[in-house]
Amino acid sequence: MDSNFPSEKLEEICDDECQNKTRIFCQRCPSLVLSPKQAKLVKKEFFLPNMFQKNDHTPIEGVTLNDFWLVTNMMTFDNVGFSKAVDNIMYLICADCEMGPIGWHSIDDKKAYYIAVARVKHG
Repeated sequence: MDSNFPSEKLEEICDDECQNKTRIFCQRCPSLVLSPKQAKLVKKEFFLPNMFQKNDHTPIEGVTLNDFWLVTNMMTFDNVGFSKAVDNIMYLICADCEMGPIGWHSIDDKKAYYIAVARVKHG
């Protein structure tokens, strides 16, 4: 998976104020994660584990992503689940099919929830 979302695609999903123009869905199921105009596009480098790990006994594999939707209140989400905290990070998953991680949240920052642009569908 590419660590950067193509800039021409960002223009299709981001308005002039850098908010999401479209609804944001889980990649696996039809679950709505966010409604339009609920998140702001930010550039932030963060390592997210792969959505599919080979098995529990191998080291965590993942990718560093740069494009995230920032949500400042967890009640803004239409549908999202949270993992248990690992090193002060909670991973965001689809609350319906448990696909993820689609994003992350540091328990040290109560007003920042990040959804990886490349890990969700827009439409």
